[in-house]
Amino acid sequence: MSSAGGARTAQLRELLDDHGLDALIVSAPTNIRYITGFTGSNGTVLIRPDSVQLITDRRYTKWAADEIEAHAPNVDVVIASGNGLKELERLLESAGSIGLEAGHISWTDAESFQSEFGRERVVATTGAIEALREFKTEHEIAQLRAAAEVGDNALTLLIDELRPGLTEVDVARRLAQHMFDIAGAVPSFEIIVASGPNSAKPHHEPTDRVIQAGDLLIIDSGATVNGYRSDMTRSFVFGPPTSQQQEMLDVVLVAQQAGVDAVRPGVGTSEIDSTCRTSITDAGYGEYFTHGTGHGVGLDIHEAPSVSSSSTATLAPGHIVTVEPGVYIPDVGGVRWEDTVAVTTVGAEPLTRSPKQPLITL
Repeated sequence: MSSAGGARTAQLRELLDDHGLDALIVSAPTNIRYITGFTGSNGTVLIRPDSVQLITDRRYTKWAADEIEAHAPNVDVVIASGNGLKELERLLESAGSIGLEAGHISWTDAESFQSEFGRERVVATTGAIEALREFKTEHEIAQLRAAAEVGDNALTLLIDELRPGLTEVDVARRLAQHMFDIAGAVPSFEIIVASGPNSAKPHHEPTDRVIQAGDLLIIDSGATVNGYRSDMTRSFVFGPPTSQQQEMLDVVLVAQQAGVDAVRPGVGTSEIDSTCRTSITDAGYGEYFTHGTGHGVGLDIHEAPSVSSSSTATLAPGHIVTVEPGVYIPDVGGVRWEDTVAVTTVGAEPLTRSPKQPLITL
């Protein structure tokens, strides 16, 4: 067992003490992967003071063993029939307080657990594993760095192909194909390609709209490497920008760089949001910045900590956050710049490194 695996197992057992539990049943697929490395479609993790077990079915006997060995925590595989509830009942016969992941379990499944174990024994937990996932290890940061590099390289290839006449869907498909060709990688979320007036919609989904000369274009994308995700946004303009477009590009870029420069240990994530928001507001565009400044990234594209005005988190080494202010003017278009940033012991390391050069020469 690696030292990293041993440390994680120790953290899981401490988690039981922190929540006053005799056992915790983990059902969220991402949390199961975090604990065990297992990526199959049928799995449950049982954490007890003296053991961590993955319960799955016979289809995954070899699959689970191989993934757990590669992941290296001290996890035992238990092969069971169906959803494994009967096996859980046997393993938890003497357990008193049993935790369930309230945010990841259906009402029906919760009722089944309460029926099997007794309502007085079942306790709802929130964010227990997510609190561990918030702080990335060096190994995890290496995976995130690799994902960012794939995203950078794919976008570099795409930029050479950008031209009026392509549709938003064309652009998204080409970018996804480049990720696959480079590293067999898939996008970390549905790629956002928003052109012209569509770029005023922060989470626009690609359409058959044809990109035209003079358009602003937002591309928000990322790649997935070993389950870990990158997130990056770059903005473009097709041909010489108008004075308004240039001002939008410059205003958001200055704000984004100020936000990245503010990332360091001990800084509240709300301060990062305030830094970006104040910069944009002082430039006269505050009403057009309509979302939070960022979020954590890891096995999920959105995870803790949040980077917003309402966030109470304080940055610390191991945090991975995005900094992504934007300005969106209806019927004109939008601009967003975004980088994924790792918090280090002394400051921050941008993981996404694609140049911010918006002009597409016609």
